[in-house]
Amino acid sequence: MASLQFHGNFDADIRYDNSLDPARESNLFRLLMGMQLAMGMKPSPRLPKWWPKWVQMVGKLLAKVYCSMVIFTSLHLGVLFTKTTLDVLPTGELQAITDALTMTIIYFFTGYGTIYWCLRSRRLLAYMEHINREYRHHSLAGVTFVSSHAAFRKSWNFTAVWMMACLLGVISWGVSPLMLGIRMLPLQCWYPFDALAPVTYSAVYATQLFGQVLVGVTFGFGGSLFVTLSLLLLAQFDVLYCSLKNMDAHAKLLAGEPVNGLSLLQDELLLKDSTRELNQYAVLKEHPTDLLIMSSGSRCLGRRGNVFHSALVECVRLHRFILHCAVELENLFSPYCLVKSLQITFQLCLLVFVGVSGTREVLRIVNQLQYLGLTLFELLMFTYCGEMLSRHSIRSGDAFWRGSWWKHAHLIRQDILIFLVNSRRAVHVSAGKFYVMDVNRLRSVITQAFSFLTLLQKLAAKKAEPGL
Repeated sequence: MASLQFHGNFDADIRYDNSLDPARESNLFRLLMGMQLAMGMKPSPRLPKWWPKWVQMVGKLLAKVYCSMVIFTSLHLGVLFTKTTLDVLPTGELQAITDALTMTIIYFFTGYGTIYWCLRSRRLLAYMEHINREYRHHSLAGVTFVSSHAAFRKSWNFTAVWMMACLLGVISWGVSPLMLGIRMLPLQCWYPFDALAPVTYSAVYATQLFGQVLVGVTFGFGGSLFVTLSLLLLAQFDVLYCSLKNMDAHAKLLAGEPVNGLSLLQDELLLKDSTRELNQYAVLKEHPTDLLIMSSGSRCLGRRGNVFHSALVECVRLHRFILHCAVELENLFSPYCLVKSLQITFQLCLLVFVGVSGTREVLRIVNQLQYLGLTLFELLMFTYCGEMLSRHSIRSGDAFWRGSWWKHAHLIRQDILIFLVNSRRAVHVSAGKFYVMDVNRLRSVITQAFSFLTLLQKLAAKKAEPGL
């Protein structure tokens, strides 16, 4: 049945095509929620209501204890590496200092990330549930359509691949002593006791390995969550733009237009690849609608002008939903991106310095390259997604002009003016309200990192001069 329900947020069974438009997902964040719970970032999980009250109390207590253990593991390793850094500072050995300082930054940020998402867990859950409940599965009924399921599939695949890459990078460092058959710890830091003693070695090694896993999961979770939310918002913009483009076709379809006239309009809107306008959509792909099935199942809902106005109201509601989600995305990630930006700047500088000036051990070089690659790609993720949101969020007017809205302008003149004015509100994700996460921030972070690198290299060269 062709109706306004083709936005897909009311009836999950209404679909354009079984293969191109799969069923609506009830939970877009199932993988991320499971990861958050498994790694101690959800101190107050929602337990099944049918569990007895005493079991729920025990479960909530265990969740809080587990979160506390995860936070303690990260912070105590950060403190130990801080002590190590202070011990090697008097020696003046820049490689040892940068090694210890790099791990200090990594573990303190891991603790910060875990604490941050624990404190924001309820707000994040409410945000996810709001998106699951209100997101539009596909565009309005028309001669062409897009389905947001493609964005869900891309975000799920990205989350799985990125998490495996992060875990592979940190675990390979953690198991390197086992691979080499050497009795040593993967992380060389200060301990107030003999960490290599037979009694303590296994426990310390397991703690450090668990800490490495926490590093990978914390770094992977923040990036995966940001990319997932960005892809879903970009997909909602694509749904909006396809709906705006098809508003005249939507009005004709619901007013009982013959199939021949709709076919001509379909050929006009869905051009060939050689003549189609590039970059209409950010993440979704436009498909032709089966007009015979749509026309046979549609019913006349009134005059075209009234139907067009109802469609415009639905598009305005979708636009308001996207802007609300974008504001909440900014509120959630603004403090996180500020600390993340500073952490990436110093970590990038130190990793490059250690890679250039450090020893030439093969395993060490491989581990440093893994950390460097993951750090650079993480910076690219945040800045590129922020740039895409900023650019793609102000294209509502362009999408509106692709449809024949002027045929109904005398009926909805005021509504169109209000919508076009509001459509110029760009979406931005900032770092602590100081600067926007976009490609300019990418360039500035890399510039700052290499400025610090130049300073460290000059200090190293000055120390290497004879007589100093």
